This record gives sequence, C-alpha cells and structure tokens, in this order.
Amino acid sequence: MKQEEIFPLVDESGAVIGKATRKECHSGSLLLHPVVHLHVFNSAGELYLQKRSMHKDIQPGKWDTSVGGHIDFGEKPEKALMREAHEELGITDFVPQFCYRYVWTSPVERELVNTFRTVYNGSFTPNAEELDGGRFWTFAEIETAMGTNTFTPNFEKEFSMLKEMSAQKK
Repeated sequence: MKQEEIFPLVDESGAVIGKATRKECHSGSLLLHPVVHLHVFNSAGELYLQKRSMHKDIQPGKWDTSVGGHIDFGEKPEKALMREAHEELGITDFVPQFCYRYVWTSPVERELVNTFRTVYNGSFTPNAEELDGGRFWTFAEIETAMGTNTFTPNFEKEFSMLKEMSAQKK
C-alpha cells in the first residue's frame, strides 16, 4: 500500500539519518525526506508540465513540474529520477543536468528537492494513474497563470528559480 512506502529521512545536505513511511512523512510531521524534480524543455524552450491526478493526496488537479517523485529508501537521486521519468511520462532516453537542491515546506510535508533539467523532443506516454495529462507551456503562458491557483505552490517557487537560473546564463 502506498501509505506504507518507506522513505529515507535526510538532513539538509542529503545525508540519510533515518526512515519513515509515506504516511508519517505526509502527516504534518515535517520529517525531511528527499524527492526528485525534472524540468523537461523542448528545443523551442517550452516547458512540459504535468497535470496532477485528482487522486493525488497532495495538490490534486494542479499543474506541476514535468516529473516529480519520492526517492525510495536506499535509492540514489539519479536512479529515482530515471525511474520517475519512466513511470510518469514513459521517457528513458534523456540526459539530466543537476540544477540545485533546496528544502520545500508545506503544511503537510517537508522535502529536500533535488532538481534536474533536460531537453527532450521525443514523445510522452503520461501514466493515466499518476497524471491527468500534460503539455508544453511557454514562459509567457506560465507567467500569466502564476498566482491563479493553476499550479502547485512548489512549482511556482521552482519556476522563479528556473527564471533566475536562465537569466544568469545570458
């Protein structure tokens, strides 16, 4: 059962310091557990966003990061990233680039987010159990929808970090 999945507990550097169930981590305990996020861009610079399933226990029906998922106990972030990208979007042939790591705290959980990006122009097969679809968005479309309850709060934070990263590269 999903609520009994075992997640590693980590410190802010990512070192494993214990373990807990999904249910314990999502109960408001604020136990820090690691996750991976992948931002998938196409060669036109558009960003693929997934629409979270209405069955999700956190932020159902909102648009979110291309790929996002928990790191299993004993799993490395890069392996979790590849697993989640395959599970959620059916993609395997991509080269991830590490971007940054930060702590995200919401009323129900506290995550150590390991964020990656890639450019991918292939096809997607969104997992109907995990997602209610997805599509590419321009930065202008995202900026127009910011603050309208369209996106997860976590994605809105990530988008501002992505824009900042992009501006620094110019």
